Amino acid sequence: MLVPVAFFGVFFAWPVAAIVSRGLKVDGVWRLGRIADVLGQSDIRHVLWFTTWQALASTALTLLAALPAAHVFARLDFPGKQVLRAVVTVPFVLPTVVVGTAFLALVGRGGLLDEWWGVRLDTTVWAILLAHVFFNYAVVVRTVGGLWAQLDPRQEEAARMLGASPLGAWRKVTLPALAPAVAAAALMVFLFTFTSFGVVQILGGPTFSTLEVEIYRQTSEIFDLSTAAVLTIVQFVAVGAILAVHAWTVRRRESALRLVDPSVTARRPRGAGQWALLAGVLATIAVLLVLPLAVLVRRSLDGGFGYYRALGDADGGTFLVAPIESVVNSLEYAVAATAIAVVIGGLAAAALARRDAGRLVRGFDALLMLPLGVSAVTVGFGFLIALDKPPLDLRQSWILVPLAQALVGVPFVVRTMLPVLRAVDERLREAAAVLGAAPWRVWREVDLPMVRRALLIAAGFGFAVSLGEFGATVFIARPDNPTLPVAVARLLSRPGDLNYGQAMALSTILMVVCAVALLVLERLRTDRTGEF
Repeated sequence: MLVPVAFFGVFFAWPVAAIVSRGLKVDGVWRLGRIADVLGQSDIRHVLWFTTWQALASTALTLLAALPAAHVFARLDFPGKQVLRAVVTVPFVLPTVVVGTAFLALVGRGGLLDEWWGVRLDTTVWAILLAHVFFNYAVVVRTVGGLWAQLDPRQEEAARMLGASPLGAWRKVTLPALAPAVAAAALMVFLFTFTSFGVVQILGGPTFSTLEVEIYRQTSEIFDLSTAAVLTIVQFVAVGAILAVHAWTVRRRESALRLVDPSVTARRPRGAGQWALLAGVLATIAVLLVLPLAVLVRRSLDGGFGYYRALGDADGGTFLVAPIESVVNSLEYAVAATAIAVVIGGLAAAALARRDAGRLVRGFDALLMLPLGVSAVTVGFGFLIALDKPPLDLRQSWILVPLAQALVGVPFVVRTMLPVLRAVDERLREAAAVLGAAPWRVWREVDLPMVRRALLIAAGFGFAVSLGEFGATVFIARPDNPTLPVAVARLLSRPGDLNYGQAMALSTILMVVCAVALLVLERLRTDRTGEF
């Protein structure tokens, strides 16, 4: 556990503390009154209000759109179900820059709605809300659907036999059992939308700004570290509260129910109602999830493959190298970040899975989730401030980008490996130890064969997440070594159809890479309950 603690202490806690302390200190003196000054500004209050409002609205819309799909995946069996499950999950592993670009191609200038009906939504909040539903749809489907598939359907059937209507049986029996999973999914969607950056940065324009976008603006455009530090503290407190409530809902979900094998709960659709529900879910997936990605690909192919060919040319302005080189850069960075995330996350999961783990060690489990919610912009800029002196002067080192990406990948590695490690019979480890095996050999001979598949899945998730990290990378990626998301954002910031088309082409490439990684993960998965 010492290695993961040291890693998070040096590469997460220290950079965040460095930028916050620099922003709130003047001549070495803390100015805590600055917090009240910043929060008293009308424009900052508007940012706080919009951040909270859009997160609540996005969460409500996501639950409304995805809960029927959770039921379909949990209770109905139909051809192509596993492929469709992978399709539903693709948006979640896409970088937020790609999501924003896809909806820009759908609702922005020259987009499908603009081309067909002369309607543009990129300057309204609806574009942001729909993009958030697109991104978080799979969170609800797989978190709620995963539990729903394991609920014993005989309980609801018994209520029906006692005279309850279908709606009444669902409301009184199934819904209370699903409540912890629905709450956990809602909290995660709220967390992801509350800290949204790439989507709002692309679709929000100068009108709409979340806390994360405002922190970026105050840091990189206005250079007001004091205001950025206050906003970071506000976001940190909010995220901490959200994660605390989420941990409570997860404990309820794990301990409140006796579950059954999900393979026996799904049945072929019966009756007009179930067929209509299946058709409605398929139509929603086609319009909400597939259409934006299809439009993105179509826009990248306007005029043939010209935009893709143009990616091989460096303009000497926005890019010191050809944009296509960002593909190779991203792959190299993602491989390094995945290796770091697997090592750190694997060690953390092994420590957390021990039956004799104390309360302090179990508390570290919740802290591992903080990088998912704390401002990535703050972490990236904190890297530049904190890691600028020996023995850790890494500002000119290539390893800085993989380290930042690994911070986001570690929680996914831990969440993937921890349930499998906890399922390993402790008596097998004890028997190997009694026979004289050293701890490292016990891990190699007992644990590794059982968790090898989970380790590959964790590496795949870490790779996909690292590939799309944007908030921290936008600060620390060197101009001559941009990553794919950074290259897309730079192209979108420049006027002209060529830059716009190249952004669409790069986003399509990034989407394909992430989708292939996810499809490989689905082939590796042995647990088909539906959760991540």
